[in-house]
Amino acid sequence: MILPGQKKIILASGSPRRKEIMEGMGLVFEVDTENSFKEEYSPDTPHEKIPELMSQGKSHGFHRPLAENEILITSDTMVMCRREILGKPKDREDAIRMLRLLSGCLHRVITAVTIRDSVRETTFSDTSYVHFKELSDSEIEYYVDTCRPYDKAGAYAIQEWIGYTGITKIDGSYYTIMGLPAHRLYSELQKFM
Repeated sequence: MILPGQKKIILASGSPRRKEIMEGMGLVFEVDTENSFKEEYSPDTPHEKIPELMSQGKSHGFHRPLAENEILITSDTMVMCRREILGKPKDREDAIRMLRLLSGCLHRVITAVTIRDSVRETTFSDTSYVHFKELSDSEIEYYVDTCRPYDKAGAYAIQEWIGYTGITKIDGSYYTIMGLPAHRLYSELQKFM
C-alpha cells in the first residue's frame, strides 16, 4: 500500500483524466507541468516505442532537479489505427477524419509511463485494443461539436459520449485508454516508496 507522506509524488501532466485516475488510486500528489521537452521523434522510430520515448523526454525535460524525497511521473498516450499514428487533432476537420478512420475498426492505444526519483528511473508501456462500431457522419459530427476532443489522442475520450455509444469491446485496461495504466503504475510505484 502506498501511504500519504512516504514520498512526495509529482504528476507532470495537465491531463484531467490522469489526475482523476491518480486520485482514484488514493495517491496524494501535486501537479507540476513546467517542462522544456519538445515532442519530436525520428521517422525511423518504431511506432510501439514512440510513447516510451515521449514519456522519457517529458521526464528529463522537467524544469528542475528532483529532491531526494520526490518521485516524478510522466506519461504519453498514442492511438494507432491501420499503421497511422493518430495524435491530437489540429482542428474540427482533422478530428472528423480521425474518427472516420476509427469507425468500424480495431485500433491500439499504447500508454507509456516514466517514474523517476533522484537516483532511479523506470519506463514501461501498456497496450489496449479498442473496437469501434460503424459510426455515422452525424454521430461523429455530434461528438466533435459537443465534446470538442482536440486535446485527446485519436480525437476521442473513452469516458465521453462516444465511448458509451461507439465502443463495442476492449481488450486490455480501460485506464490505459484513458491515459494512465493504473494497475502497472501502482505496482511500479511501490518499488520507489
